Amino acid sequence: MKNKVHPRRDFIRTTAAAAGLVLFNSHRASATETLLAPPPPPPADPRIRFSVININHNHIYGMVDAVTRGGGQLVAFYAKEANLVAEFSKRYPQAKLAGSQQEILEDNSIQLIMSSGIPVERAPLGIEVMKHGKDYLVDKPGITQLKQLAAVKKIQQATGRIYSIMYSERFENRATVKAGELIQQGAIGKVIQTIGLGPHRMSIPSRPEWFFDKQYYGGIITDIGSHQFDQFLFFTGSTEASIVASQIGNVHHPQYPQFEDFGDVMIKGNKGTGYIRVDWFTPDGLKSWGDGRLTILGTDGFIEIRKNVDIAGPDGGNHLYLVNQKETRFIDCNKEPLPFGKQLVDDILNRTETAMPQAHCFLATELALLAQKNAQVIRSSE
Repeated sequence: MKNKVHPRRDFIRTTAAAAGLVLFNSHRASATETLLAPPPPPPADPRIRFSVININHNHIYGMVDAVTRGGGQLVAFYAKEANLVAEFSKRYPQAKLAGSQQEILEDNSIQLIMSSGIPVERAPLGIEVMKHGKDYLVDKPGITQLKQLAAVKKIQQATGRIYSIMYSERFENRATVKAGELIQQGAIGKVIQTIGLGPHRMSIPSRPEWFFDKQYYGGIITDIGSHQFDQFLFFTGSTEASIVASQIGNVHHPQYPQFEDFGDVMIKGNKGTGYIRVDWFTPDGLKSWGDGRLTILGTDGFIEIRKNVDIAGPDGGNHLYLVNQKETRFIDCNKEPLPFGKQLVDDILNRTETAMPQAHCFLATELALLAQKNAQVIRSSE
């Protein structure tokens, strides 16, 4: 298998939308050609120093920018692929290209390492990061196997380091952040259920080979479904949960036998229930990589979020609709703050858990892995 990864339009758009960036329409544009707005300026008085190892997914740009906004200073990075190195260096010229992964791991001045490597390689790297006394921020899915989860939990508990997964659909989506604030204020009463929809566009010509092989990405529920488990736990406040039912299938892409293009899950927690659907069927006619939606049902109302596009409403994404006993209201959330980066830096400095409790991080991962492992297989009708 080749590890070379080509830029992908939908991955680029995820990062750009999270950062409020303007895009070209070119399908083949590289990440740095597409991300027109400059990254946040390096902090004048850095609160932490951080580095990057492996950049196989363009979510790394949003991750770096989030921690930079929080007061972190990017000092170095390492990747094997020359094209990815060139793109990353163009956007972050202040970052030194390290000669090896070990050079970064052994740099005692670095407090945090982040990665968006090939998914199956993310947990083993995280274990090495924690063994070297550093905290870890990884793109989702941060862990692709139950045996990896057990190993990660063991080392995390032994070292006391932070193992954080960047669930960008919550942390980097302004409408979803706003929904959390409204719910804390009691806007819809007690949350009963969440419905999370995560459709994505395939863009087959731009995908790397590992994208189509389950052993590398972990399966559709493990991968893109992981966002929805995080949101279910967060919005219901559940600290325990079980999978009621799950199913997966490759219903339309027989040329890729190790690929899954559809999955859904019913989940029950100790403080609410949830439904999750993920797929790779976003049509080319949509102006976004996917019509991501979240519905949060409460005892006194509901919230609906149009994360990336609002096909029946105003242009753009980050749209929130609130309906309760008093009103029906539309809220444009595009100017809402994104606190995750600052919270994570605070946690690194203070050894606290304000950005995401460690137990929550691991439970969201475990649920996704169990739903994937025990899913019924949908057979294609073709």
